[in-house]
Amino acid sequence: MAETKKKRSKPIIIGASFIAAIVIFVWGFNFLKSTALFQKENIYYASYEKVNGLIKANPVVINGLRVGQVKNVYFNPDMSGNIMVSMMLTSDFPLPSNTVARIFSSDIMGSKAIELVLGDSKTILQEGDTLPTSVEAGLMAEVNAQVQPIKKKAEALLGSIDTLVIAFQSIFNETARKNLKETFEHLDKTFANLQNATSNIDTLVVEESSRISAILLNLDSLTTALNENKGNISTIIENFKVISDSLSKSEIPGTFARANKVLDDMQAVLNKVNSGEGTIGMLINDDSLYLELNRSATALDSLLNDIKKNPKRYVRFSLF
Repeated sequence: MAETKKKRSKPIIIGASFIAAIVIFVWGFNFLKSTALFQKENIYYASYEKVNGLIKANPVVINGLRVGQVKNVYFNPDMSGNIMVSMMLTSDFPLPSNTVARIFSSDIMGSKAIELVLGDSKTILQEGDTLPTSVEAGLMAEVNAQVQPIKKKAEALLGSIDTLVIAFQSIFNETARKNLKETFEHLDKTFANLQNATSNIDTLVVEESSRISAILLNLDSLTTALNENKGNISTIIENFKVISDSLSKSEIPGTFARANKVLDDMQAVLNKVNSGEGTIGMLINDDSLYLELNRSATALDSLLNDIKKNPKRYVRFSLF
C-alpha cells in the first residue's frame, strides 16, 4: 500500500517541479527584460524619422526616473519609412497630450533611451495614443555643431591671411623694396643730421654759456625793473585808457567824413584841371595860351631892349 502511494506521488512531484521550473523561467526571463508579471502595463506609441540606434528594452524615463521600456521597434506599415516605437509604461502617471517622447543618449557610450518631456496641456493621453517626438543630436552632431562656427572662423581667417599675403606680395615688390631701402637710408641720414645738430647745439650752449647767463641776468633785471615800476606802468596804462575813452567820445567818424569830403572835392578840382576846365586847366592843358604869353614876353623884351638902345625914339622932351 505504501509503495502504491509512493508510485502515485512521484509523477505529481515531477509535474509540480516542471510547472515550478516553467514559472521560474518565465519570471526570470521577464525579470531580465525588466517586465513585471503582475503589474498593469500601458502601451503608447511614437513615430520617428530615425531612432539613432534605439532598440527593444531600452528604458523610458520621466525626469530621470525609469517608468517603462521600449517594447518594440518597427517600420510604419504605411510604407512612409518612418519608424514606429511602442513604449510599455508600468506607471500610471498621467501624461499631458503635448508630452514629447525624446530619444537621447543615456550614457557616455551612446546607449539610447526615451525621455518623456511632460507638457502643460490639460488633456491627458489615453493608452494606445501616439506621442509627439524629437531626437537629441548625437555626440558627433553636437561636436560638429560646436566645431562648425570655429571651422567657419578658421576658414575666414585663412582667407584673410591669404589675401594679406597676396597684398604684401603685390606691395613689397622689387620697386617697393628699393624705395623702402632708400627711405631707411634717408632716415639714417636724417637721424645723423639730428645728432650733428644736437651736438652743435650742445657746443654752442657751452661756448655761449657766458652770453646766455648775461641774457638771463638782463631778463632778470628787466623783470625786477618792471616789478619796481609797476606803479608807473599802471599810471601809463590808466592814461592810455583815459586817452582811449576821450577818443571814443570824440567825433572822429565825423572828422574822417569831413576829411573824406575835402579829399573828394580836391579830387573833383583836379579832375576838372586835368580835363582843361577853367583858367588853371587851360593854362596847364592848352599850349596856345602859353605860346601867346611867351610871344608877348618876347615882344615886351624886344621893346625894352629897343627903348634902352633908342630912348629918343620913344621919349621926347620939349622946353617950350
